[in-house]
Amino acid sequence: MTQVVDVVVIGGGQSGLAAGYRLRRLGLDFAVLDAQPTPGGAWQHTWDSLHLFSPAAYSSLPGRLMPPQSGETYPDAAHVVSYLTDYEQRYDLPLHRPVRVAGVHRDGELLRVETDSGTWRAGAVISATGSWSRPFVPDVPGRTEFQGAQLHTVEYRSPRDFAGRRVIVVGVGNSGAQIAADLAYDTHLTWVTLREPRYLADDIDGRALFDVATARRRALDEGRTDTGGVASLGDIVAVPPVRAARDAGLLKAQPMFTRLTATGVAWADGMRAEADAIIWCTGFRPALSHLAPLGLRGLRGHIPTAGTQATGEPRLHLLGYGDWTGPASATLIGVGRPAREAARRIADLLH
Repeated sequence: MTQVVDVVVIGGGQSGLAAGYRLRRLGLDFAVLDAQPTPGGAWQHTWDSLHLFSPAAYSSLPGRLMPPQSGETYPDAAHVVSYLTDYEQRYDLPLHRPVRVAGVHRDGELLRVETDSGTWRAGAVISATGSWSRPFVPDVPGRTEFQGAQLHTVEYRSPRDFAGRRVIVVGVGNSGAQIAADLAYDTHLTWVTLREPRYLADDIDGRALFDVATARRRALDEGRTDTGGVASLGDIVAVPPVRAARDAGLLKAQPMFTRLTATGVAWADGMRAEADAIIWCTGFRPALSHLAPLGLRGLRGHIPTAGTQATGEPRLHLLGYGDWTGPASATLIGVGRPAREAARRIADLLH
């Protein structure tokens, strides 16, 4: 059976919900297709101790402030899942789950979305699948030789799983620092980074980061000098657990090793470290395989865009993949503005 709507939104996490809110406000007929069986997007799969960088009031989707979490300045992931669940129910967003999209195709004046539960045809598509489902692990020599456990950020849950064991955490970003801090007390930890960790000032949180990202985008749009954005400030937000482990001297980064061995890792100078487990906190790639039939992929796997709109297919918008689809658009507070832009452009296109 084929269903026809104005817009299909692919992905029911924070970006898909923000898009749905904006489309509903404009009176468009739409459907949100989510591969997850339950609400909450990637937030329902994070490690136990993860908290937001910002207070609840500064971590909200359009139209609905996130309520504060009792006893917490920075809400945890479970609180975010509850908020997103309430959000889609409050606005009665047309979520269809679990629905896995196989491909988006051109079909005359419409786009055809093929899924594992039927076909949809729409005047426009918003892809909001994020990157959590595409973890990246670098091809380091010897990676297949290591006999211990190897996990990515997406598989890590709790330090209880590694108590008393030798663990190597690889990654200089926020996830690497937070997971290293999580493990610093109950494991034999080695934290390995490609470059020396750069901590943002202790008083900087997500509020300031959103302002910095927005200012950079405004400068670029106006032809002014690139401010460097968030990357100019540092790599790691010093959230309280990271700050505590750092100040206690428990977060001492080692330079990146050159290869894995059967029992650990080795550096070019002959130094070695034994390990029972390696946790790769090495980032993600955008989950865009469902868009492959459109033939739009550019450098580094990105699809070229003007704002959120794909330059090679004006009926397609991409939302929430990072700064290339809107300043801070991969954050709760940052996705609202590009979601509004995408919905308005689609409304103009369809009418």
